[in-house]
Amino acid sequence: MTLAVRYTAARTLDTAPALDVPPGPGEVELAPAFVGICGTDLHIFHGDMDARVSAPAVIGHEMSGRVVRVGPGVEGWAPGDAVTVMPLRWDDTCPACRAGHQHVCQHLDFIGIDSPGAMQQRWTVPASTLIRLPDSLPLDRAALVEPTAVAVHDVGRAAVREGEKVVVVGGGPVGVLIALVAQAAGGDVRVVELSAHRRLLAEELGLSVWDPAAEDVPELVRQWTGDAGADVAFEVSGAAGGVDTAVEVLGVRGRLCLVAIHPRPREVNLHRFFWRELTLVGARLYDRSDFEKAVTLVADGTIPAARLISKVVPLTQAPAAFEALEGGGDVMKILVDCTDEAQEAAV
Repeated sequence: MTLAVRYTAARTLDTAPALDVPPGPGEVELAPAFVGICGTDLHIFHGDMDARVSAPAVIGHEMSGRVVRVGPGVEGWAPGDAVTVMPLRWDDTCPACRAGHQHVCQHLDFIGIDSPGAMQQRWTVPASTLIRLPDSLPLDRAALVEPTAVAVHDVGRAAVREGEKVVVVGGGPVGVLIALVAQAAGGDVRVVELSAHRRLLAEELGLSVWDPAAEDVPELVRQWTGDAGADVAFEVSGAAGGVDTAVEVLGVRGRLCLVAIHPRPREVNLHRFFWRELTLVGARLYDRSDFEKAVTLVADGTIPAARLISKVVPLTQAPAAFEALEGGGDVMKILVDCTDEAQEAAV
């Protein structure tokens, strides 16, 4: 018997037996090793995505694991291969797909939201979603490849260039990853974060951090940039105040990259956009090239994945881990250990 973490209703998760379905044509069966809990998972947990999620639903999409079985017609993969999954299934027929933007397909199946996800001991997915991992990369660290791919895509959408002044509003896992990727691209980066724990961790990773509760961030940006303003701001906080800060710190023709999910409409200072000729850029998900670059960044240590992992819990303790993340505090990234060994040790 294999187990899965299921969303059943707002603020309610359980662990339950899962069906072991053999892979069909073009599919592979995986044994997930580690699955990260992310902001999207928390939105599901809060009930914010009930219009898309059909309960009971197995969730999770930030994962690493190994191939167990391959279905008919699958080539290039074998049991034991270390993989992560780009959890996107598109139809290749909609206008977005035909324009080459399959990752924002108008009928996209985001695996882990629209269909069963990775937080289970066996998971069957299309072979086309697999991304190979190097054998030298530990699987717990490899679970951060997916959020790193988000950061790679975001930095690419914002077109961060060497020497540009970059402000990242929100120093959670994705915010820190964006800051690290932007820094690797040559940006001069500042992170704005309320949590003392997250500020300390970001500083330990070599990032410069500001506390918006104690400091006047727009004034600090003016001093830092010689009154020019930042070239790029990333809004990763998901808060109304974060949007205001991201808009206010930008200089003439600055770019605001919207990363966070804002479930409700926000007021935005459009006069500022007019006056300074600002550009708003949306950034959603990733493509295969983002994933491949993310694997390299995690494997070569540019992304210190181990430092971002706050806790690892067995699958049966995942519901409690969601509550811990919801409380914030001293938590950055929690991984769910889906391996058979972890479940046996937890009994």
